[in-house]
Amino acid sequence: MVVAVAPRFDARQRVTLLVLLGAGFMLSVDFSILNVALPEVGTGVGLPPGALAWVASAYALPAAGFSLLFGRLADLFGRRRLFMTGMVLLTGASLLGGFATNPEMLLTARVLQGFATAMTLPAGLSLITTTFTEGAMRAKVLGLNGALLSGGFTVGALAGGALIGALGWRAAFFVNVPVAVAVLLATPFVINESTVPERAKLDVPGAVTVTGGLLAVIYAVIERSVVAGAVGVLLLVAFWLIELRSPAPLASLRILRRPSVKWGNYAGFVVFAMEPAMIFLLTLYLQRVLGLSPLATGLVFGLPGCASVIAGVLAGRFIGRFGSRVVLAAGMTVQGLATLPLVFTGTDRVALAIVVPALLFGFFGHVAAIVAYTVTATSGLPDEEQGLATGLTSMTQQVAITVGIPVLAAVAATQAAELPGIRFALTVNVLVTLASTALVWLRLRRTA
Repeated sequence: MVVAVAPRFDARQRVTLLVLLGAGFMLSVDFSILNVALPEVGTGVGLPPGALAWVASAYALPAAGFSLLFGRLADLFGRRRLFMTGMVLLTGASLLGGFATNPEMLLTARVLQGFATAMTLPAGLSLITTTFTEGAMRAKVLGLNGALLSGGFTVGALAGGALIGALGWRAAFFVNVPVAVAVLLATPFVINESTVPERAKLDVPGAVTVTGGLLAVIYAVIERSVVAGAVGVLLLVAFWLIELRSPAPLASLRILRRPSVKWGNYAGFVVFAMEPAMIFLLTLYLQRVLGLSPLATGLVFGLPGCASVIAGVLAGRFIGRFGSRVVLAAGMTVQGLATLPLVFTGTDRVALAIVVPALLFGFFGHVAAIVAYTVTATSGLPDEEQGLATGLTSMTQQVAITVGIPVLAAVAATQAAELPGIRFALTVNVLVTLASTALVWLRLRRTA
């Protein structure tokens, strides 16, 4: 009888995890705190209420548009080098944002933070996937990564209000600096540089077209611009044609056609588009329909958020036992079904007895699906292509978060009243999630 032995980390691997997972945790805390601080930030620099959305959009455009490019650059020119460059840029951008005195300084800082995220996330994730061997050990590490990312969002939501209240909105930017400096000091001593291929050459036409196309498509969704959307589609088509003929493509079509990469990232897109959009719609419901305060709303989301941390830890074990395909489908199913009861909530605060348990189960399924999709989309690829694979997963995440909220907000706006609009958009959310679950389950069967 063979007894499975749980993977164990040596001392160096533990320190490596502390550095890489700590960086991701910091980024998620920062993202969450800044959402809480958004009104105070706008007031502090004189940004009109109608322009507050650009605090988020200025970050999202480069974070989503450049993830694929920087992921591939990590493969070609060194993952540790790009990771540290991103952390240096994040430090400078956070200082600029903390000292901002006008909207121009603030938005510039947010753009630079977006670039730093596009560098750091795929480089850091590819360092994880190349440091820890594929299988149970990597699944465990990616589970811990998911747990800490989710924990960061929860900590930011719960502690953000208190931090901003005590220290002011500038603390939302300054909180990054000491952590980023500590990561920078530790990285050269615990993480080795990746092997750089000889005669590394960047596919410049591919890089220009895919980055321009992604930026145009994301801008089109944010601003509802048909012209920008058409330009983005044309650039992405041009990128595809360039990659067919390029001797050294930015993104090998051989990789993009792999079922695990293609359908893993599709699943990730649905997971990341639908859940943040649900949170946005439910925030409107809690505050505008039930009349809860921002603090009470944060508690409603924060307490079930603890389930997401547990899910990240358990997901790696489940993947080791049942496989990523099963865990991915199960997580997406739980996420979709947990949203279903929210469709039937009314105007009485007794609805919280439905909302809180639904969020608890939904967050658990959401994070389990995140871990499983990351494992799926990065498995079966050689180390020299892990930057591309993690760049794709980072791009998927950032694009999905950016477009999911405005799309479902537009769906909700098709109804005359607010509550029917929220219910309709949540119904669409459930249907898209469950239909996509069935599609991913069937398409990944060939690679099970």
